[in-house]
Amino acid sequence: MSIPAFGVSLMTDPVFWLVAALAVFIVALAKSGLVGSLGVAGVPILTLVMAPREAAGVLLPLMLIMDLFAVWAYRREIDWANLAILVPGALAGIALGWAMSSIVSDEMVLLVIGIISLLFILDAVFPLRRKIVGKPPSRPWGIFWGGIAGFTSFISHSGGPPFQIYVLPQRLKPAVYAATSAWCFAIINVTKLVPYYFLGQLSVASLEISVLLVPVAILGVLLGIYLVRRVSVELFYKIAYVLVFLLSLKLIYDGTVGVFGL
Repeated sequence: MSIPAFGVSLMTDPVFWLVAALAVFIVALAKSGLVGSLGVAGVPILTLVMAPREAAGVLLPLMLIMDLFAVWAYRREIDWANLAILVPGALAGIALGWAMSSIVSDEMVLLVIGIISLLFILDAVFPLRRKIVGKPPSRPWGIFWGGIAGFTSFISHSGGPPFQIYVLPQRLKPAVYAATSAWCFAIINVTKLVPYYFLGQLSVASLEISVLLVPVAILGVLLGIYLVRRVSVELFYKIAYVLVFLLSLKLIYDGTVGVFGL
């Protein structure tokens, strides 16, 4: 059951800190570019011990710290063409998410992301997908998926799957993929600070929790950066596709239960 508000009991609850540390560590590994699809699990894991929008507020400052490490580590390996296509759409998606924040529930977002991710994996096995692998990035599709990534990232830090739908088929080198992801979401997360503040998702209480979780965030992102440069291209993409598939099933389940009250 989600905890609706911060309090002394939450701050001294060992179960809360265990769950929070696990969520932050997984997000940190994703931030490094390793097992990127699992980054979307951060908020769902935290909702086991706190309300979804509060969970997003706790994670945002930590994600910004992770972003600093990731963008520095990958500063020479960015795919600027992809970044120039994705970011404008992402900024529009953030604006849309802010405008619709009182209408769209977290469960609805999880369900949509899960369905999109599953369709992405199913599409990846067809001959058409194999033919377009390695093609130059398409601007219209990139703006579209960038917009979806910005919107879903704003709602629940779950912009990873839409980003992957556009970027994974290009078969970039793991470090280039990680760099492009790191820079794209660093820009997205900095942009989210203002709307999160005005929506009340950033508070002194949430920042206190974030500060205590900083060591976990740094450890996770540094470990991920170390491993991403040592994983083969084929293994990297096999892991990424399998994780996206498994996560899509989990998201569809959670979203269905939440939306339809099953």
